[in-house]
Order: sequence, then C-alpha cells, then structure tokens
Amino acid sequence: MIKVGDKLPAGTLKEFIEVEGDGCSLGPNAFDIEKATAGKTIALFALPGAFTPTCSAKHVPGYVEQAAALKAAGVDEIWCVSVNDAFVMGAWGREQKTGGKVRMMADGSGDFTRATGLTLDLTASGMGQRSQRYSMLVVDGVVKTLNVEAPGKFEVSDAATMLRQAEAAR
Repeated sequence: MIKVGDKLPAGTLKEFIEVEGDGCSLGPNAFDIEKATAGKTIALFALPGAFTPTCSAKHVPGYVEQAAALKAAGVDEIWCVSVNDAFVMGAWGREQKTGGKVRMMADGSGDFTRATGLTLDLTASGMGQRSQRYSMLVVDGVVKTLNVEAPGKFEVSDAATMLRQAEAAR
C-alpha cells in the first residue's frame, strides 16, 4: 500500500472536459499523473463510486464547499478519483456542481487504484473492484499525508481533515 513519502504511481487518469480549450478537447482527456502533479499541491480524495450514497451526500460536497479554503491553504487543485469511466465522472461532476472546484478524475480500469494498493472488493455487492475511501495531500507528486478509512466509515478522509493538514503543511 502507498504510504507517506512515496511518489504517486505512474500512469494516467481521465477527466471529462466540458468546454474545449487550453489544449484539451471536448470529452474524455487523459492526464499523465506525474506531469499533472509536478510542482503542485494536490488534495486528492478517492471513493468507492460515483452517485453512491456517502460519496454523493458527504464526500464530494464537503470538498466543493471547502474548495476556496483549501486553495487559500496552498492547495493548487482538488482531485476526486473513482473507479468509474470519464463519462460517469463528468455527469456526476455536473450533478455535484464541481466545475472549477474539484477535478473529477476517472480511473476507469482501476489501474491507479491497484498501483496504490488501495483497492476495495465490492464484488458481492455487484460493483466489482473499487477504491477504498481515502484522502491524501500530494506535493510535487509525493504523498505528504494519507488518511485511509476503515471499511464502511467516513471519519478521516473528509474535507475538514484535509484542510487542517493543508494548513499545517504550509
């Protein structure tokens, strides 16, 4: 499992781009993780699935609400990562009003999640292999804090915890 001090695994995540521009085409665009995190502070949080109850009611809304405070604390970008495709993540982002606040990053095949060692087997629930619920503060591609939830819990990966950690890291 990834730990504090490790670099994020190499690979790509996809994001559905609503408006063409800034070198991005309309629709799913692939982003190299190493390049996308270089020189930046990223508040990254991951969750089991788009449109799921805790994820939609608490996890994503908390980061949307705290976006300005996180940016004031030195966070350049906020990423939500889930083992869903970019189309689903784009639709979920529209529904959650994440535009300009939280980047909805798709790990469609679960490659990033497997590489971090933070998988969650939800096969019995019909959801297959997913991501555990966690958050991490990443500075220049290196994990500075890591908050992994116990199964079924939502206590340490929330936006308020990440905000405290971002403020302490300044």
